[in-house]
Amino acid sequence: MPQHSTPKIGIRPTIDGRMGGVRESLEAQTMGQAHAVAELISSKLFLTDGSPVECVVHDTCIGGVAEAAAAEEHFLRERVDVSLTVTPCWCYGSETMDMNPLRPKAVWGFNGTERPGAVYLAAVLAGHTQKGLPAFGIYGRDVQDAGDSSIPDDVAMKILRFARAGLAVSQLRGKSYLSIGGTSMGIAGSVVDSAFFEQYLGMRVEVVDMTEVARRERDGIFDQDEYQRAMTWVKENCTEGFDANSDDKKRSRDKLDKEWETSVKMALATRDLMVGNPRLAEMGFHEEAQGHHAIAAGFQGQRQWTDTYPNGDFMEAILNTSFDWNGRRCPYMVATENDALNAVTMLFGHLLTNTAQIFADLRTYWSPDAVQRTTGHKLEGDAASGLLHLINSGPAALDGTGEQQVDGEPAIKPWWQITDEEEQACLQATTWHPSITEYFPGGGWSTRYRTKGGMPATIARLNLVQGLGPALQLAEGVTVELPDEAHDILDQRTNPTWPTTWFAPRITGKGAFRDAYNVMNNWGANHCVMSYGHIGADMISLAAMLRIPVYMHNVSDENIFRPSSWNAFGTADPEGADFRACRNYGPLFG
Repeated sequence: MPQHSTPKIGIRPTIDGRMGGVRESLEAQTMGQAHAVAELISSKLFLTDGSPVECVVHDTCIGGVAEAAAAEEHFLRERVDVSLTVTPCWCYGSETMDMNPLRPKAVWGFNGTERPGAVYLAAVLAGHTQKGLPAFGIYGRDVQDAGDSSIPDDVAMKILRFARAGLAVSQLRGKSYLSIGGTSMGIAGSVVDSAFFEQYLGMRVEVVDMTEVARRERDGIFDQDEYQRAMTWVKENCTEGFDANSDDKKRSRDKLDKEWETSVKMALATRDLMVGNPRLAEMGFHEEAQGHHAIAAGFQGQRQWTDTYPNGDFMEAILNTSFDWNGRRCPYMVATENDALNAVTMLFGHLLTNTAQIFADLRTYWSPDAVQRTTGHKLEGDAASGLLHLINSGPAALDGTGEQQVDGEPAIKPWWQITDEEEQACLQATTWHPSITEYFPGGGWSTRYRTKGGMPATIARLNLVQGLGPALQLAEGVTVELPDEAHDILDQRTNPTWPTTWFAPRITGKGAFRDAYNVMNNWGANHCVMSYGHIGADMISLAAMLRIPVYMHNVSDENIFRPSSWNAFGTADPEGADFRACRNYGPLFG
């Protein structure tokens, strides 16, 4: 996914403005704190293209309003979209604060006794709250000595959590969601709400008809050399599996080969529609070469397309994956059935982790009793409360096989960390099956794999609620690997040609997390997104920045990090406070 501009984090070293000894004695310490934060962020966080996050430390310490204005001009020139104010001392709060209303902001006040950095933190956060400019407050748990220039672990965790979420907001702003087609089979998520994208995400919605994909295939509006390379790669790497159609519905070899050709052309056309392709301009297609500046897309497919043409399963799966015939590259976020709300959830997960995302139906809850009755297998450990079956016809990224590894355990990694061996293992763990005709009369191919167990994972879903607006739900948990015989029995009860992930949410015994059944029973839609890792706390911080309340989660209280003004809406009821704060401030870009 090409970066049209590089988001940066601005570090604001803020200082006591009193000259004549006070300020001068603090200059070195304050700038040192700022550069230490910049080094932490740049060494730990990366953008989706694999480059380290760039921090811009303002040239001078900020002791008053004139220097605050100079810092703002500096940040605007540098395209700084996120700011972090740091100080070891008292400063003039409302004179030195970041007043940009669209920029996510945080303040770290050094917890030391020699100089009251924590006092400034409280004062400036009060200013942010009073002025309606929410800011995240970072206050270390333990007092540090005056000469201690280290960043404590708890402070570092909050700095990085804030930075990840802020950078996600930055990368959403100004981009497009590309709706290819319209509403699929009455699915609410594919009724694309332009106002939501504009007001909450700072994005626009672009719409093209699915006939544009057909036109590009018909008229050869794609890179012909790349197409030949892609077909060779597909023949060498995409292993065909069994045909689940009845004998009278099986398609000829010639028909299947043509479906492969169409599927590859669909992938090329959809990618080019999203981000453009300079090769098309060389071919004379100057308008088509520009693309739609899309950071995510959705393909309607069913049914107006799939009743006639091959489905979008290969296109969706390969674009969502971290590699293809061109090698490893940033995955594209493409939602099946044009479920724009799942596409946004995929974006959240991708921008927070730089990894591929798993689009799936939240298809079935399997209770321990039902699993034992049908398979003879007893669910234990993480799965003792039951399993959620994540499965959909094809858009799940091949990364979801779990064949990548971190510390010897199954994982999904950023594309630039994936090895040749891991790429091949993902391909070898995946088979491609002729689509079942009763679902897809026009043909096409479906991916099939089974996710390895033991991966920490988070499922999430963004929903739109009449009278409320957007609301996010999520569940942290782990993938589970069933014995082959038990898996086969359960898998055969639905479409066996689709990728399966068995997911066990972490049970807390409260609310929707009383057991796995209630997670399923409280889910807000038919689709979800699975991200690698326990990223619920990061998602909660991101949602707060965008003024989107979170109404269902199993993240522990100590890991929840929201702007400090949220406390004013009810510390005894933090989730209710989240709703009240989001309603009070309204959408970030609205």
